[in-house]
Amino acid sequence: MSTFARRLPTRSLRIPSQVSRPVVVPSVRLVSTGIRAPLFTSRLSSSISRIGASSFQKRLATTEAANGEKEEVVWPEPVLPNMTAKDEAFCSRQRNVGISAHIDSGKTTLTERVLYYTGRIRDIHEVRGRDSVGAKMDSMDLEREKGITIQSAATFCDWDAVPPEHFGKDSPEGEKRENFNINIIDTPGHVDFTIEVERALRVLDGAVLVLCAVSGVQSQTITVDRQMRRYNVPRISFINKMDRQGANPWRVIEQIRNKLKKPAAAVQVPIGSESELKGVVDLIRWKAIYNEGHKGINVRETDEIPADILEFAKEKRNELIEQLAEVDETISDLFLDEKPISSTDITGAIRRATINLSFTPVFLGSALANTGVQPMLDGIISYLPNPSEVHNQALDVSLPANAPPVKLVPAADANLVGLAFKLEEGRFGQLTYMRIYQGTLRRGGTIVNARTGKKIKVPRLVRMHSADMEEVDSVGSGEICAMFGVDCSSGDTFNDGQTSYSLTSMFVPEPVVSLALTPTGKETPQFSKALNKFTKEDPTFRVHVDKESGETIISGMGELHLEIYVERLKREYNVECTTGKPRVAFRETITERAPFEYIHKKQTGGSGQYAKVKGYLEPMERDPETSKDIEFESQIIAGSIPNGFLPAIEKGFKQACQKGPLCGSVITGVRYVLEDGGFHAVDSSELAFVTAAIGSVREAFKQAKPAILEPMMKVEVIAPTEFQGNVIGNLNQRKGTIHDTETRDEEFTALVDVSLNDMFGYSAALRGMTQGKGEFSMEYKEHTVVMPNVQREMEAAYQKELEEKRAAKR
Repeated sequence: MSTFARRLPTRSLRIPSQVSRPVVVPSVRLVSTGIRAPLFTSRLSSSISRIGASSFQKRLATTEAANGEKEEVVWPEPVLPNMTAKDEAFCSRQRNVGISAHIDSGKTTLTERVLYYTGRIRDIHEVRGRDSVGAKMDSMDLEREKGITIQSAATFCDWDAVPPEHFGKDSPEGEKRENFNINIIDTPGHVDFTIEVERALRVLDGAVLVLCAVSGVQSQTITVDRQMRRYNVPRISFINKMDRQGANPWRVIEQIRNKLKKPAAAVQVPIGSESELKGVVDLIRWKAIYNEGHKGINVRETDEIPADILEFAKEKRNELIEQLAEVDETISDLFLDEKPISSTDITGAIRRATINLSFTPVFLGSALANTGVQPMLDGIISYLPNPSEVHNQALDVSLPANAPPVKLVPAADANLVGLAFKLEEGRFGQLTYMRIYQGTLRRGGTIVNARTGKKIKVPRLVRMHSADMEEVDSVGSGEICAMFGVDCSSGDTFNDGQTSYSLTSMFVPEPVVSLALTPTGKETPQFSKALNKFTKEDPTFRVHVDKESGETIISGMGELHLEIYVERLKREYNVECTTGKPRVAFRETITERAPFEYIHKKQTGGSGQYAKVKGYLEPMERDPETSKDIEFESQIIAGSIPNGFLPAIEKGFKQACQKGPLCGSVITGVRYVLEDGGFHAVDSSELAFVTAAIGSVREAFKQAKPAILEPMMKVEVIAPTEFQGNVIGNLNQRKGTIHDTETRDEEFTALVDVSLNDMFGYSAALRGMTQGKGEFSMEYKEHTVVMPNVQREMEAAYQKELEEKRAAKR
């Protein structure tokens, strides 16, 4: 896990808890009396003199004074760098976008067409490597064999498009195209690799949400939508596979509005349907667009709208205007006043509403049929923001935690601020992917890791094109690049040493499945080297050694996640391994408050051991901001325990939480409150208080009505309607809770909550029930309490296992 805060609901960026902060106290003015209390320390005074007193402005925040009076806190605000005309021109030509969707929605196929039409690749190759080449963005052999994206892949391309300020104009300006640079990250769709989506969206300014025209909004679509909202990423939507039988884009748009709760409207209507798909009608510029030539590389536009869809197109254009009137004030005024609404008005409204996260324009097409991709590229330029239009913030770690954030400005001459969001082991050592938020990164320059304070010289600087690299001398604000030879962790902030700004890393979910891993034959250094590399690359991949059995345990987001890493051990490091049965990541918790008063006393001839702790354990909810689910709180007064022993008590509490007494799982959802205690001037020590804390947890845990928690998964099953009875019956046998079923044409979809422990082997069972025609996906939802009979069985099994281990030691 990164040392940074795990979760970020907005783009305001949180200070990492491990970074030490100098003590700085702001100036406070009591509002009721007008008396000003000079609480600035010398550290703050030196900060003011260093930056310049005239460069500060007053920023006010209201707090409560100890006596109940309101305080007005004045925070120093550093002068923000100014963007020059050159900076604005550079940013206006940049777009950083990710392509995200549910598995098998066609993300990689779409990216392949984008690279082909923009001239980055000479020919199109399909997913699964049918032509022994495979898609450009699937560079791993495993990706090409399995036909899925495992790692996010970055690339960049150029596209000639009409600038947003001129798009839709009925003038020569509205037809003149200019060059734009697009940085693209293609992300996996499988929930097991969701961390790749998290870290991509953390650093991107916009996204393309790809949906299947037949399946519509699916389980992972909802997950991706939640991730986009977490990082406030504007998106356009692309309904893919319009050439498939049963394609219904209007049902999908309704699902976007109802299931994702996102106002949306089509900006195109299809010309033809299913296998007869020929092109699309642009509802804004009122043109019919056709793809012609080799693999649709030529785009032909005409003012002649096919007569059979003319009235339908007018209806959908009015629907677009009505949807915009609900989210954009300018269009709303024109609509209510019944004034004419021009193409420029519509374009401006879509751009404003998209960047404000209140609307998503929907494009239609088929990547595999080479239809509608180029208009979607125009939409990326017209409706998604450039780096200067995204409000990115950092916190100055030289100020207190409640200090307001500092806005980052993408100016080339500003102090450097960048975020390392992904690590990868390349041919030439560790490859560090970085997003530059402010300033310029140069090859050969010196940068500082804000977490460690270590100075690093940048030896090589490259721009990535999947697995290929292009050497560059410098990278500007708003761009994405990669560096070689930089030792750091995922989520580290880098600067030029002139500021103390810190950014926040991405949200990292907890693993839900574990496997025992044993090398075949003699263990070699390659085994530990590979596991260290994997844990550094992937924050959701965890490794630990079981203290009792001595086995190496790997944990991850699912069976496929762990299977991929076992296969990579074999292929990349020539280490064959045998794996045990998958283990579910159970948890232990308490359901009510329980007091404790524990004395640890031991006499050994010389100085003995003595420690007394008194307090209580109580249930607590997981903190959504930091993901903390255990907490130590001291309410000690009058020095009954010296402050120097409090860290030892906290250490003992956390050690006790590593393995619970019910089934040997991690204890979560517990707050340890220390109220009183005692010590001996000679016999008390840190070890004594660690031991006392462990004993107090074990004592109180039994009295707090402990419970075992199991991971509950959100499962989506899609299968032919003829097998619906068998599928639903099997899910009921697995104690699943069915929330929703939807039947369309000849297939149905079921949304079910099922315990992960009951889902092992479901893939083979589903294939058998549906003659290989069914498919399912699942993602972690939450931990819930197991049934009482299951808990009794698990406790008995664990006690039997402990007795066998004790007997074996005798």
